[in-house]
Amino acid sequence: MSTVVRGLREALVLFVIAAVVIAAAVGIWVAVGGGDFTHRVGVAFMIVGAVIGMTGDLTLSRIGMLPARSTFGLAPEREDGGGGRVLTGVGIFLFVSVPLIVVGALLIT
Repeated sequence: MSTVVRGLREALVLFVIAAVVIAAAVGIWVAVGGGDFTHRVGVAFMIVGAVIGMTGDLTLSRIGMLPARSTFGLAPEREDGGGGRVLTGVGIFLFVSVPLIVVGALLIT
């Protein structure tokens, strides 16, 4: 199986997991506080898409280690795609975050 198909399948799985978690969280939010489900789901999709877009490639978590690694003469950590991940940070942004934000924008209007 090609890497492209595996990457698209990974993006679809991540999108579906995010959508299910968002729907469940917003369902609880509406059950407790009342309000419009569709509007809140749209806002939640946009927020989660933005958060995943900013943190999808673990860059933010590695920034804190740069001074410590340079103190000991070590090179910055490289992303080797470990753990069976196929998508890079750009792929997660393009194929998971952007669709979440677009779906959220469509649900709000």
